[in-house]
Amino acid sequence: MGHPASWAALLVLSAAWHLVLGGAAGGGRRSPHNIVLILTDDQDTEIGGMTPMKKTQVLIGQAGVSFPNAFTVTPLCCPSRSSLLSGRYPHNHLVRNNSLEGNCSSPAWQKSQEPLAFPSYLQRQGYQTFYAGKYLNQYGHPAAGGIQHVPLGWTYWNGLVGNSRYYNYTLSANGQEEQHGQRYQDDYLTDLITNRSLEFLQKWSHPPFLMVLAPPAAHSPWTAAPDYAKAYSTTKAPRNGSFNVHGKDKHWLVRQARSPMANTSIEFLDKAYRERWQTLLSVDDLVERVVGQLKALDLLASTYVFYTSDNGYHAGQFSLPIDKRQLYEFDIRVPLLVRGPGIKANQTRLEPILNIDLGPTFLDIAGLNVSQTAMDGQSFLPLMVTPVQPSAWRADFLVEYTGEGLPTRDPACPALGPGVSQCFPDCVCEDAFNNTYACVRALHPHSLQYCEFADLQAFVELYNLTADPHQLHNVAQSVDPTLLEALNQRLIKLQACEGPSCRT
Repeated sequence: MGHPASWAALLVLSAAWHLVLGGAAGGGRRSPHNIVLILTDDQDTEIGGMTPMKKTQVLIGQAGVSFPNAFTVTPLCCPSRSSLLSGRYPHNHLVRNNSLEGNCSSPAWQKSQEPLAFPSYLQRQGYQTFYAGKYLNQYGHPAAGGIQHVPLGWTYWNGLVGNSRYYNYTLSANGQEEQHGQRYQDDYLTDLITNRSLEFLQKWSHPPFLMVLAPPAAHSPWTAAPDYAKAYSTTKAPRNGSFNVHGKDKHWLVRQARSPMANTSIEFLDKAYRERWQTLLSVDDLVERVVGQLKALDLLASTYVFYTSDNGYHAGQFSLPIDKRQLYEFDIRVPLLVRGPGIKANQTRLEPILNIDLGPTFLDIAGLNVSQTAMDGQSFLPLMVTPVQPSAWRADFLVEYTGEGLPTRDPACPALGPGVSQCFPDCVCEDAFNNTYACVRALHPHSLQYCEFADLQAFVELYNLTADPHQLHNVAQSVDPTLLEALNQRLIKLQACEGPSCRT
């Protein structure tokens, strides 16, 4: 006989599942459709990141709906992916950064969040589930179950151990170690993900199924496939907007950037920009081949295909060479394209969609009762398939980030003290312990962003994005203090939200 507390916990979980599954089983429940999610790494929209995706734009965007106001709720890989999986803001799933100490793929995450992530719900609903590619940055760590740990909810698992790579990596293939070298035909990760997804569709899939494909592009080390290694040879990062502009009225971390940038920094970021685009060409091929396979197997008409990224990116904006992590539009906006049953072609929807909305949308597609889950996001399926405008949609949302810094001086940058990190090239730092902030980003009735930093200054940034789309002017010191107070109160409410209160 098990411990009474264990039985009690099991009964509570069973009751939760009954509410979610049983609530969806009422009259008029539709047959669940297939779901494919293609999740890229560090792909922006604001500085041209979708330019290489010609086939993707046609096969998903023009065949369905585009969301130009799609955002991540936190601009860093592991916290963002944790939000996507759980449907929750970082203050609720408690993943702070990319480290195991920061709760990235930690035992605590595995125990508390994986059972309530969208794949677990869908698998219990009868979905076959397939994953291939990058999961969470610390996945496979020996202190977190190692390669043998297969996250709950996945029938077929091909999880990358650690962070994005293109060659010389390790996969967990259903819990078994699989080493890969540097032979293009066998090992190039984006193509391997493509080939395994096609094999799954051909040999093992039966509707309904969920397939998540997470290629390494456009993350460093930016290794292109041989056919694309010379593409975009003259391309440079765009020089408009905030490029090479000193952020003189911003948080100290942005102000410390050297401006104008050193030539070595500009050469470095231009090379990275070209190579990012080169890696994305293989993702464009992935989209073409997966959509083609779905069509060949007569599955395309019954499958929703989503395309998005975990966060945005910058390349020279405010003289910060390359990275993400910042509160600005270039780091928090992400691509989002969707095609599928009931979605008319060539649509554009302007509502703000968050990465925490993907999980609820997948559950909605499967006919599950999203309101009975712990998710903070909301399904945007009605926006895509209902001709009548839904009566209510969010006007604002929360962006939050926890900064990271090194406890000691960086030996490559002896002039810098401890507490900073990501100081390359030319010792320009992209992060710090007190680069910790929370923002209200509003789109209606006014497009603005209000951010508070958790530092000794309690530094505030405020932008009117209607008048200042590149966020060049922090107007926090010049607006009516009653506006700041109202935004502060809204921020406090969002930072304390959980579940339904995050959607109001």
